Amino acid sequence: MTECECTKKHKHRGEEEYRSLVNRLNRIEGQVRGIKNMLENDAYCTDVLVQVSAVQAALNAFSKELLSNHIHTCVAENIRKGDDSVIDELVATLQKLMK
Repeated sequence: MTECECTKKHKHRGEEEYRSLVNRLNRIEGQVRGIKNMLENDAYCTDVLVQVSAVQAALNAFSKELLSNHIHTCVAENIRKGDDSVIDELVATLQKLMK
């Protein structure tokens, strides 16, 4: 289990969810390394910007997957238990994501 330093909450992720999220992050990490290599090799600005845009899209896809998992598990489970405070937490999270 991993522990979030900001809330001290944790979530056990199933093997499939964990593997999917880590695979996405590994691809993103590779893309970022590629951008660094492009800079080191004096790549043309617009070529670098296109790759930056691809990384941003990949991070957005990661966030969407993680948010969906969060809603289907953490949020739904807490609501079923009668803990509606998770709704306020979700709203606050969405507000931060939409900046």
